[in-house]
Amino acid sequence: MPEVTPASESSASRRTALAALGAAALLGMAACARGAAEPAPTSPPASESPRASATGRPSASSVPEPLPEPSPSPPARPVFVPDYVLPPVTNGLAPVITRIPTSHPVVFLTIDDGAHRTPEMVALMAEYGYQASIFLSQTFVQADPAYFDQFLAQGSLIENHTVSHNINMVRQLGYSQQLAEIAGMQDFALQHYGRLPTLFRPPGGAYSPAMQQAAAAAGLRAIITWEAKANAGGMDYQVGSSLRPGDIVLMHFRPEFATDLNAFRQAQLAAGLEVVLLEDFLAV
Repeated sequence: MPEVTPASESSASRRTALAALGAAALLGMAACARGAAEPAPTSPPASESPRASATGRPSASSVPEPLPEPSPSPPARPVFVPDYVLPPVTNGLAPVITRIPTSHPVVFLTIDDGAHRTPEMVALMAEYGYQASIFLSQTFVQADPAYFDQFLAQGSLIENHTVSHNINMVRQLGYSQQLAEIAGMQDFALQHYGRLPTLFRPPGGAYSPAMQQAAAAAGLRAIITWEAKANAGGMDYQVGSSLRPGDIVLMHFRPEFATDLNAFRQAQLAAGLEVVLLEDFLAV
């Protein structure tokens, strides 16, 4: 075996030291590489970590805002139990109703003819929430009967105002001719609106026993007249100077419809009355 000299021991020691230094350098480089590959931990986002106030509780800004309150529904319209019973057809004659004797604060809107038709009329009735008994004459509406479907959709009803709107029919026409006028409009209304009218209004308002008999023979339950009218932008009263509970109000489909309806509305509100559909109150 060769003899180990002090010089060879020194050389071996240096090689050992260099190897150790090399290994340490490699370990340091590996640690640096791992440090670059693993991102440092971060704090959770502010939205996930509510800030604490001085008391240790979450601050107000971290508490969700309450949802807005839903808009209140419009108040329900009052419902009135009718305190009036429509008289029956007696001796073949339909009863004549001018106003309704009632203790309820109600008024009834009726609109005649159908000669003028505009979108504004439909819009105003919807805006005010009015339902009306609409007495149509075939001669006025046969060019555009579908227009009145818009009022039906709002809850109004179509009633009978004869075929030709002859305001002198009481004096000029006999029973059979009056019956033809009334029954003809019954057929027209059923064909176009799917319902037989139950109420009749004479053109001009005049009636006779022959007309009462013809109305009853055509299947109508009553002849409807009036004592209050919205006309020329104002209100006309046959009795008193304001609307009364149970009044039946006459209007027309005329160019001044908007001002007439506004006059009726002001009178209705001033009297503290609710507009109720006549057919509902009469149970027809």
